[in-house]
Amino acid sequence: MEILRTSLLPGNPLLIETSLSQKPNNSHKPKFIFQASTDTTNVSTGTTLSNQANPQTHLSFASKKTTKLSNNPRAETNSEIGHCISLLKSNPVCDCRQIHAQALKLNAFEENGWIGNKLAMLYSKNKEFLDYARKLFNDIPKRKIPVYTSLISAYCRSEQWEDLFLVFRLMVDEGMLPDKYVVPTVLKACALVRMLRTGKMIHGFVIRMGMNSDVFVGNALIDFYANCGDFGFALTVFDAMRERDVVSWTALVSAFMNEGLFEEAIEVFKSMQLNGVKPDLISWNALVSGFAHNGEIDLALQYLEAMQEEGLRPRANTWNGIISGCIQNEYFEDALDAFYNMLCFPEDPNFVTIASILPACAGLKDLNLGRAVHGFALKRQLCGNMHVEGSLIDMYSKCGMKDYAENIFSKAENKSIAMWNEMIAVYVNAGDAKKGLELLRVMHHFGLKPDVVSYNTILAGHARNGQINEAYELLYEMARMELKPNIISFNVLISGFQQFGLSFEALKLFQTMQSPLNGCVGNDVLHESTQPNSITIAGALAACADLNLPCQGKQIHGYTLKNGFEPNIYISSALVDMYSKCLDIVSATKVFRRTEDRNTICWNTLIAGHVHNMQLDRALELFCEMLEEGLGPSSITLMILLLTCGDMEALRFGRELHGHIIKSKLDQSNYALASALIGMYAKCGRIKDAKSLFDFEVKKDASVWNSMLSANSTNGMAKRAIALFGEMELAAPVPEI
Repeated sequence: MEILRTSLLPGNPLLIETSLSQKPNNSHKPKFIFQASTDTTNVSTGTTLSNQANPQTHLSFASKKTTKLSNNPRAETNSEIGHCISLLKSNPVCDCRQIHAQALKLNAFEENGWIGNKLAMLYSKNKEFLDYARKLFNDIPKRKIPVYTSLISAYCRSEQWEDLFLVFRLMVDEGMLPDKYVVPTVLKACALVRMLRTGKMIHGFVIRMGMNSDVFVGNALIDFYANCGDFGFALTVFDAMRERDVVSWTALVSAFMNEGLFEEAIEVFKSMQLNGVKPDLISWNALVSGFAHNGEIDLALQYLEAMQEEGLRPRANTWNGIISGCIQNEYFEDALDAFYNMLCFPEDPNFVTIASILPACAGLKDLNLGRAVHGFALKRQLCGNMHVEGSLIDMYSKCGMKDYAENIFSKAENKSIAMWNEMIAVYVNAGDAKKGLELLRVMHHFGLKPDVVSYNTILAGHARNGQINEAYELLYEMARMELKPNIISFNVLISGFQQFGLSFEALKLFQTMQSPLNGCVGNDVLHESTQPNSITIAGALAACADLNLPCQGKQIHGYTLKNGFEPNIYISSALVDMYSKCLDIVSATKVFRRTEDRNTICWNTLIAGHVHNMQLDRALELFCEMLEEGLGPSSITLMILLLTCGDMEALRFGRELHGHIIKSKLDQSNYALASALIGMYAKCGRIKDAKSLFDFEVKKDASVWNSMLSANSTNGMAKRAIALFGEMELAAPVPEI
């Protein structure tokens, strides 16, 4: 990673960025009204066509004429209509708007329906002209299947799912049967928005129409079921396919990888080769990125080498899969190493690479490296992309440079809803939910409709600030905007209320989401119950622990058993914590012992529970048991144990922990551990050891200074404490109150 830092150009990219002109946002406004096809043309007089000069060569509609006027106007009109048709057939990259204007003038849509269909298809190929395609689609008296196919494909490319399904429904209502070209596109949309029921209905249609023998339709079905988590159906479709190509096998490899079934994925990969199908670059990418996304970085790199041995050169998408997998698992250093290796390979990064690597800089809070990547992207002209700009906003905000994030946002030419949400999150995470709400209002001014993510971000800010009324008012606003709160809406509210200390309100909302008729939110907001997930339950259990409500906690425990949640490690840890804080350490231990694959978090929770219940000896015994199971302690484990050693005056055990911290190099990056060590030595009467540790810390935050102040005070060294406070005032940290 250090080599990467030195290899990228330093400097402030914001100062060298060229000024970008601001254009009005052209983003799609949802719920466009589509009209049914009619036999008579009803040309909209409100259709607006651009009169701006087009950089392409202008098309001439003037027929070769003599000075003598024609005596047959209809023949002349037919001639000009024929000229329109000729242009559409011969020049696929022509300026559709000029032909469209001429067709309107000649009323050509009535004379020849092919012109309208062809124009709409050409418009739909260009995202900038998609609005024209929509309007023209309504004006076509007799629409054909190809124009439906083109518009559905265009909406799929631009991820405008609502309009896609509106056009698809209109197609079916008008008696147009989807063909083998439409079905895969609609299935892809169903997969991406997780519409399992709709996809299954389309599967039924495919079987009835005999399209299941088509390899492209079969591949789309495998991908659909795999993305919707219905792995059994994906296998059934694969087994039933008469013909399987490399895409079919690759889809199954991806499906296994998505489930974390590595051995099965490798077995399918080998079977593909045994069946005479040679894996292509996409097949290898599915394997490599699958390992990376499941946290198996070493295996990903191993298969990266294997694909090269097979004569395939890794491309940008291959490296992007490894980088994004590292980021997903928070292996930020590994992501940066992969990026450096990509540059050395050499392989040119693309927009996806830059958008993927910037979160590594954000996760490490390495502003200098983030600025270097930004400068590199500017030099390679990779910044003019909304995903890159969104990642830049996130990186600068997490590195504490909110002004830089605002600068990136203001200069972005095309702001997607995701980018607006990113900027809203910047303000909310900075504790300024009011500013985030103002930005949400500005979205309306630009013709954009905020989505559920927009509102959930502000809901989280209100909840963390304890703003109950503001949060519930926002829920009412979502209802007015015809946006249904999802499980994330409730999770951010429940966890936010609980963390702020409004645990009773968190429990009320937990009950309301399951029984809207008897809750704290009106029926016009919640029309149906929402089932909690593991995050919701963990938040509710934390609220029970705060309020010391063992009965309510046991009821939630019963719910988890009934619905199969207890095997979830986070639910088990929340149950251990709840029972421990409610002074029922026996039940806490029972839940812990029933938990399989216990991780460090689960052990920390039970150790802290015994400390809370004043069973300090048992806490130290559990730590030894944890080590015997092969689990290493985290910094939180060590902090809990150091507190225990101080309370027990167990100096010898505390010294052993200190030795472990030094070997693990945790003391170099964790002020909290340094504070805990100083506190432990002070409570054990070893003030000299505490002072030595304090002097050893080159950089000290307020908590380290406070620990040393407390150490001097508790050991009867008031004068030294006063002098130390004076030194603290001369240093940078502000004393905590």
